[in-house]
Amino acid sequence: MPPTLAAVAALPQLGLRSRTGPLPDAPVVWVAVSELEDPTPFLEGGELVLTTGMRLTPANAAAYVSRLVGRGVAGLGFAVGVIHDDVPPELLAAARGQGLVLLEVPRPTPFIAIGKAVSRMLAAEWYEDVTRAFQAQRELTRAALTGTGALVARLARLLGGWALLLDASGDVRHAEPASARGRAAELAPELARLRRRPAASASLALPDGHIAVQRLGVGGPPRGFLAVGTDAPLPPAAHTIVGAAVALLTLQTETPRTGRDLRASLAALLLGRPDAGPLVPDGPVRVLACAGGAAVLDALDSEPAGARCLALPLDGRTAVIVPDEPAGAVEALLAGTGPIGVSAPAAGDLAAALRQAEEALAAAERTNRDVLHYTDLPGQGVLGLLDPGIAHAFADTLLAPLREEDLVETVRAYVAANGQGEAAARALGVHRHTLRARMRKAAELLGRDPDDPAVRAELWIALAVASNQGGRIGHRGDSKSGAPRLA
Repeated sequence: MPPTLAAVAALPQLGLRSRTGPLPDAPVVWVAVSELEDPTPFLEGGELVLTTGMRLTPANAAAYVSRLVGRGVAGLGFAVGVIHDDVPPELLAAARGQGLVLLEVPRPTPFIAIGKAVSRMLAAEWYEDVTRAFQAQRELTRAALTGTGALVARLARLLGGWALLLDASGDVRHAEPASARGRAAELAPELARLRRRPAASASLALPDGHIAVQRLGVGGPPRGFLAVGTDAPLPPAAHTIVGAAVALLTLQTETPRTGRDLRASLAALLLGRPDAGPLVPDGPVRVLACAGGAAVLDALDSEPAGARCLALPLDGRTAVIVPDEPAGAVEALLAGTGPIGVSAPAAGDLAAALRQAEEALAAAERTNRDVLHYTDLPGQGVLGLLDPGIAHAFADTLLAPLREEDLVETVRAYVAANGQGEAAARALGVHRHTLRARMRKAAELLGRDPDDPAVRAELWIALAVASNQGGRIGHRGDSKSGAPRLA
């Protein structure tokens, strides 16, 4: 609310004095300085008019006051000691007779000081309204997280009145307080008008108060209505609060529409008709295994690219199904949430794609990579074709005699050096003659020649499989001694 005339007059630095008795709580919307005999064409009502009485005479004083009263000004400030040493008696009598507040402005007080003071009071009031509306919006948002009933209850308390949430047919969904449910019947004509016309709101002035009705929805038929009732008309700050409630309720009522395509796509998959689902990708997809947990879901909700993804929390990680086309954008979106493993493009077997993504994630976590694609894992093109059970049996059988003689690491270094004895010896930190002796022993135990490329390939596969203690084959089988330095 604007400052009152009494509040302005009470400012000690202005030295204003009422000449017409006690000051009312009339609001002052602005300060207008005018020496015109008739300033009313330039006023809107509610102003504190300031004058020195330059054109004032005993003959026109009553008519001057009458025009100001008719215009609805808040009051008249008359400066003494400039043109008139005192307030003219004719003006004072007319003001008292017609009910116009007259403030005497002392000579040391410039009009601009009064204007600045009122401007500061208006700014402070505006800031208070904005702060109050902002705090109310935060309270409404918190209430909306609980449900529409909590939001309606909070709105009624903020406005100091009652509130009704009605569905599209006019039936009450929530009422605060419960006794407000009985107001729904008298709103029926307004609801019918709002259904026929695109107007978003309606106002009613009734003997017991004021009612504002807002329709909910962003287009087409209304999704529902919000009605609030208060003893007095809503001030601007209250309109802002109601607008925030309407926005939150509209968002909640529109959510089922946005979920229709997703439900239709799920039904299409369950019925075996994926082509009929509007959100079912018509091409290959990738599966992302993400270590970020809930942060992944928040990131997907924050960008349009996430709207085309399906996410499922799984034991501390999150699996995300992404159409192949926007996969790069989604990877960039999620990169800040933690390590990510990305499967190869998959057309149907998403369970296999999930296994690929999880294996890539495990490798990404071991190597401190943000994003790692399954196709970039060394050796995965061959190892991924192997049945884990058969592969582990093959590796255990082939490497068993080497384990008994503690020759596994020697053979691993020899295979990693591609059969180059000098490089393998350096990697192991032994003399080349020692390496040759060990490899002759290994060849005898294996019953095959490690210098044969096919034999070395079998050994590499066996070593890679043996490096995996679990059921899956998911990481490289490079020599633990590191990459050899070739001579």
